[in-house]
Amino acid sequence: MHHRARLRTALSAWASSADQHDRDLRAEFAESGLNTIAKSPNRVEVRLQGTLRTVTLRPRGGVPALEAELYDGTGAITVIWLGRRRIGGVAPGRSVQVRGRIGVHDGTRIMFNPRYELMP
Repeated sequence: MHHRARLRTALSAWASSADQHDRDLRAEFAESGLNTIAKSPNRVEVRLQGTLRTVTLRPRGGVPALEAELYDGTGAITVIWLGRRRIGGVAPGRSVQVRGRIGVHDGTRIMFNPRYELMP
């Protein structure tokens, strides 16, 4: 039972730190005056800022496409740069600001070819 108690304690600490990370992200991006992912409307140009959780090369229709999941503490959106195999500095864990229009494809919110700015 001692191992289960340690595991439960470790999982609880991890969940608390993840919750705190989400709160920190929401506070940071709320102060920036940018849109949040959760409240951003579809088909209207928005500026979002968040952390890239994943970055994957996933061809679409025979065209190279760099696909990333952007997370801001309120939600996540898939960002896709068509025709790109990689973008310098675009990597998991990196903070980035994007500007573009959100669409929905197969129930997933997507932003194609946004303007982007790597954040420090």
